[in-house]
Amino acid sequence: MSTFMNTAIGTVAVTPTVPAHDLGNTLAAGAPLHEGSASLSPFPQRLPPQRLARPRLARQRLWRELIARERRLALYGALLLALLVPMAFAWGLDDRTLRGVSVWIKPMKFALSIAVLAWTTAWFIGHLAAPRRHGRAIDLIVWMLVGCGTFELVYIALQAALGQASHYNAENLFYVVMYSLMGVGALGLTATQPMLAWQLHRHGDTGRPEAYRLAVRSGLVLTFILGAGAGMLLSARQPPDATAGMTVPFLGWSLAGADLRPAHFIGIHAEQVLPIAGAAIAALGLRGGRAWVWAVTIGYGALFAVAFWWGLAGRGLGRLGE
Repeated sequence: MSTFMNTAIGTVAVTPTVPAHDLGNTLAAGAPLHEGSASLSPFPQRLPPQRLARPRLARQRLWRELIARERRLALYGALLLALLVPMAFAWGLDDRTLRGVSVWIKPMKFALSIAVLAWTTAWFIGHLAAPRRHGRAIDLIVWMLVGCGTFELVYIALQAALGQASHYNAENLFYVVMYSLMGVGALGLTATQPMLAWQLHRHGDTGRPEAYRLAVRSGLVLTFILGAGAGMLLSARQPPDATAGMTVPFLGWSLAGADLRPAHFIGIHAEQVLPIAGAAIAALGLRGGRAWVWAVTIGYGALFAVAFWWGLAGRGLGRLGE
């Protein structure tokens, strides 16, 4: 009768040829374990090549799908993600800071954010009929996103390299003008989303579940309304210094309150959260799918309202009940 012991590193099978209490001595002496003796693997068995290849194949399929849906935005997003590598090296080598954080944190955050926006837009363009994906309306959306995103990132990265602030910089007229143009660029970035929502409303694939389609359109519209709305107020209300108290790592959000960046973050990511919720509602086959989507949308709006109030009230996390 064999004894099996399941451990964190694998499965141990001991046959009667070598008693269990002598197994350690046998291995310590370096004796080979032949057929009929104890079989022990101190390391996990290697996964079959097919299982190891699954995540890689999934990534390849996702990339091919993005390319098929909107090639220009797929490549643009990939380029922005690739730029994170030299920026990360600069972060590690450059010890200059602005308001308590590395000068390279802001361009890295913007590169990542615009890449996510580009890939999200590319994905939802794929919900249009093939002829509509190559029309003038989609061309306008694509080039608005690429143009505004590139302008924003180039100026932010240039200012980081110079050790100068790109936001809230009023040292001279040039900086004031550039900051104003950045506001226009940010508005243009988010304006592409309701433009796409309108195209999906008119020419979207009606074969997809209605709850999911509603969630996609709602998320795109709220990204503009909430994200741009909070962004415009944020542009005139500088957040606290990172040195002023506890902050969220990398993001730099102040936990002392008076910081609208969390509300802005919640707003601009409605286009990812709501469609994921809509897909889950459709997959679960919940009755009244549209009502569920509206309930989630209202809940998300309430979350934004709390973050917005917190950003204006100047209350820390420990003082919200005061």
